[in-house]
Amino acid sequence: MTDTSIPATRPANARFSSGPCAKIPGFTLNHLSDAALGRSHRAAVGKAKLLAAIEGTREILGIPADYRIGIVPASDTGAYEMAMWTMLGARPVEMVAWESFGAGWVTDAIKQLKLDARVHEAPYGQIVDMAALDYDRDVCFTWNGTTSGVRMPDGDAIPAERGGLTLCDATSAAFAMDLPWDKLDVTTFSWQKVLGGEGAHGILILSPRAVERLESYTPAWPLPKIFRLTKGGKLIEGIFKGETINTPSMMAVEDYLVALDWARSVGGLKGLIARADANAQAVHDFVAANDWIANLAEDPATASTTSVCLKFTDTRIKDGAAFAKAVAKRLEKEGVALDIGAYRDAPAGLRIWCGSTVETSDVAALMPWVAHAFHAEIAAQ
Repeated sequence: MTDTSIPATRPANARFSSGPCAKIPGFTLNHLSDAALGRSHRAAVGKAKLLAAIEGTREILGIPADYRIGIVPASDTGAYEMAMWTMLGARPVEMVAWESFGAGWVTDAIKQLKLDARVHEAPYGQIVDMAALDYDRDVCFTWNGTTSGVRMPDGDAIPAERGGLTLCDATSAAFAMDLPWDKLDVTTFSWQKVLGGEGAHGILILSPRAVERLESYTPAWPLPKIFRLTKGGKLIEGIFKGETINTPSMMAVEDYLVALDWARSVGGLKGLIARADANAQAVHDFVAANDWIANLAEDPATASTTSVCLKFTDTRIKDGAAFAKAVAKRLEKEGVALDIGAYRDAPAGLRIWCGSTVETSDVAALMPWVAHAFHAEIAAQ
């Protein structure tokens, strides 16, 4: 393909947004025909569907039987805030951030909760040395930096024997990366990421150690009703059986159940990870073949396989931010890639969602269009 040629193939699905993410392949609204609409979530049918969502999550992710799984309000943000506000403060805290959402948790810990905290930060494209942390403190971190394209390569740095709790925001990692449950005491994510579910609901996963903290520690600050996980010093077990704190969308619950069924059909967690890996590899191969673009992640071992972030490196580019926006706008106008501009707080560039619901053939079809848009914008400067 010459610099000015129009690619012959177009992605069948141009949705590469990093949240809400692409629906499962072949999705139609008919998939939701069994939703318990107009029924109480406290009725038998509602409770059964919510419990099925919890147990399906446990099954596919391989979550230990003694871990609690709850459906909570306000997406991953609500789930992680709930964990911070109910469990932190018992010990000093290590706050870890290498992208904007991790930085948001730092702000909450320092400015809102006013915790005894040490902050460990790395710039976009890099990662904090997790082995250097004090795990006798509580540790708050993201597994995959959705806005930086940098992820934890594994959980080896987290000791099996630790005094503190590990609180992991895994919202763009769950269902696409192998999470070591024995190293994670609190894990949160949202339905709207790797499985392409509808928004507004979060998942909160607690290890036995996290439950022990909840039942033995009372924070110094007042807790709003929506954050309360205990009553009379005991865990409210109903939350972890589908008795949600507030009214859930039964349409969104049905959508998640459909996505879980699809996950089973592609081989469960192993199949989901393989799909995301193949998608990311299609982008990485393209980057390796073109010297004007690079992965924002500096170390390939920490490069995300879901939120793949790219930067333009060509010296002819006069205004990096304007150039990246123009490329993204051109791709959207062509109808080949929607919502792939870098996150507003991140360095200028592109962010291509490569999660498990995306087809590798669509990623492969997109990449020549990225080249086309790049060369067209270079010519237009």
